[in-house]
Amino acid sequence: MRRIITGMAVLACFLSACNSKTGSTVNGSDSTAVSTARNKQAALNSEEALIKKDVELMFKDCAPDFVDYGNGESKPMKNQDSIKTGLKSFLAAFPDFKGEDLQAVAQGDTVVVTGLWSGTFKNAFMGMKPTQKSFKTPDADIFSFNKEGKMTSHRSIQSEATYFSQLGIPMPAKK
Repeated sequence: MRRIITGMAVLACFLSACNSKTGSTVNGSDSTAVSTARNKQAALNSEEALIKKDVELMFKDCAPDFVDYGNGESKPMKNQDSIKTGLKSFLAAFPDFKGEDLQAVAQGDTVVVTGLWSGTFKNAFMGMKPTQKSFKTPDADIFSFNKEGKMTSHRSIQSEATYFSQLGIPMPAKK
């Protein structure tokens, strides 16, 4: 249960960065500056797709071997269909989920997007009853891209405990 809520919040941010577009070329191959700018824009475009709750658009250009590492508190997630299903369920439980003040910093194949994320737990999620409580927390998401501009991985820095405490949900016991 804890893995899913954190994973969904983290995935929401990560998935938003999957909407990459092919950049321009210089002498037949992408220059570092062009690919860095392309990756940065792809991350921001994907964040916008997330805010619009367009899960398919968020995954449009992810690499087939994409991995979401979350914040490291749970196992990495590799199956895009499972991630999409979970994310859709999360967005249904938090229909007002949004990101604000998004800013991206990019260097080479790495993009970091920071922002303030919020939502209200209004509908059941993974067997949990809604609390009608909200969360609002800053987060930073780290995205990696391959040479083709496809997102290959995501990591987040936000702890699961942050969401659980704000939503009035007890933390599950660790096994």
